[in-house]
Amino acid sequence: MRKLAPLLSLACLAACAHDPGPRARRATTPVAQYATGAGPLAVNTHVPDFATRNYEPFTRQDVVAIALREWRLFGQPVSDDDPLLRPEPTTPVVKPERTPGLWQRVGEYWWIGQDPQETEIAWDGKHDADGHITDFVHDGRFAWSAAFISYVMRVAGANDRFAYSPNHATYINAAASGQEKGVRARNPARYAPRLGDLICVGRGASKSVRFRDLPTRQGFPAHCGIVVAGPHDDAPFGHEISIIGGNIDDAVALTHVPVGRDGRLADGKGSSIDPRYPWCVVLQVRYDADSEPQADQ
Repeated sequence: MRKLAPLLSLACLAACAHDPGPRARRATTPVAQYATGAGPLAVNTHVPDFATRNYEPFTRQDVVAIALREWRLFGQPVSDDDPLLRPEPTTPVVKPERTPGLWQRVGEYWWIGQDPQETEIAWDGKHDADGHITDFVHDGRFAWSAAFISYVMRVAGANDRFAYSPNHATYINAAASGQEKGVRARNPARYAPRLGDLICVGRGASKSVRFRDLPTRQGFPAHCGIVVAGPHDDAPFGHEISIIGGNIDDAVALTHVPVGRDGRLADGKGSSIDPRYPWCVVLQVRYDADSEPQADQ
């Protein structure tokens, strides 16, 4: 397996133990992790202080580093097969999401990533909200891919700049309608995704959803991944980027995605370069270190 492009190292800040002044002032600032659409008083107390109070700026380097950390935790699986051509398993499948240590981690995605009023906060990789073990085979309604994205963005310090949800369509539509101040929906044929951006595709019958259809009038099944590397040429598909997503083969997995020489997911006619997935939108995340969004290229 190829090595990913080197990532920027992160530095730790040390606090002065004998002078609590700056720390005390920071501790009294309003908490910013608001529940989606619930107003400024709906604080998510599940979120760690370092993210809630933004001890450090919200950066693409942190989002990429957190996604890579979770990928390593699941054993660094790579999922590049075409889902339509994937053979049926001949032996019983061991689902990573249900193994000791990892089912609890999925529970943390739900607990931290979702707003407190969501029923899903009590789910994990193998139990429902009442602690009952879920059906091993028919557990699709407990899909946690959007919970994973929400977790990464929340822990990285996105605060009220992201529409945390158990459904990808929630934050896709929020970005496409201009309701989400921290994320902008971009046309895959006109914008090349950068590290820390999200790329998204409809699933099942919603694979036909295209950028021109957004925002949709109602939710739709979708999947999104976080761009963690690329574009680069040392690749089975040619020019490509790498993304990390949750609940891929019941794990956090990396997928290589072919792009054009301009780094875009679609050609000038809007046709996806990836033969497996018709990527419908790039979600450009507004990070603290960024200036105004790049103009369409």
